[in-house]
Amino acid sequence: MLGILGEIPMSADFTLAELCAVACAEIWRDDGEILASPMGLIPALGAKLARATFAPDLLLTDGVARFVNGRGEVESWIPYRAIFDLVWSGRRHVMMGASQIDRFGNQNISCIGDFHHPKVQLIGVRGAPGNTIHHPTSYWVPNHSAKIFVPKVDVVCGIGYDRARSLGASGRWVDIRRVVSNKCVFDFETPDRSMRLRSLHRGVTTEEVAALTGFPLTLPAAVPITRVPTAEELRLIRDVLDPKGVARSELK
Repeated sequence: MLGILGEIPMSADFTLAELCAVACAEIWRDDGEILASPMGLIPALGAKLARATFAPDLLLTDGVARFVNGRGEVESWIPYRAIFDLVWSGRRHVMMGASQIDRFGNQNISCIGDFHHPKVQLIGVRGAPGNTIHHPTSYWVPNHSAKIFVPKVDVVCGIGYDRARSLGASGRWVDIRRVVSNKCVFDFETPDRSMRLRSLHRGVTTEEVAALTGFPLTLPAAVPITRVPTAEELRLIRDVLDPKGVARSELK
């Protein structure tokens, strides 16, 4: 039954990029007045879409010192140092990428292999530890594979729920919301806070996701289909937010 639920064909009325943008937008639903920090073309489109529809209080920035609306028009000025006040106070929800991520949400963007003798050098730890320890975090993976969804990450950059527990009081603010990929959506709404399959994108089966995931899937009683874009969301994406279809280039 679980596989059958995922076998509904992708509608010709929307693209996979548009579906993924809606799935990314959903991570900011009910966040209220909080800074959204999307990393990637599709997450950025999702944040703009959320702001333009069901999350009007969401704050967006140009990445430097200004608040902007979904069209990139300047709304107000904020000194860059004030961004850290939002980070440390928990009033930010970031959507980062992941070169590796495990079932408890530990994320790696530093290197592949041994830290001292890596096989592949990546961008480095960057702000991932501070993000995950202070405020809500979600992840975007445009190419779902067992090389990314791994049993154990080589280097912990973003902190997962198992490590948060080992930190005691210091890890109490770790809040990993969702992982969105080009195949499905995961959450961590399980007793041990391990990753759970939340929904399948249309045309994708649980068997396909299982084959592309390096750890056993945790499944709900029935796996729903990821919410598809509404007519108004498609109009906004195509006519206002991404008329040139730039976000599509993020998917292979």
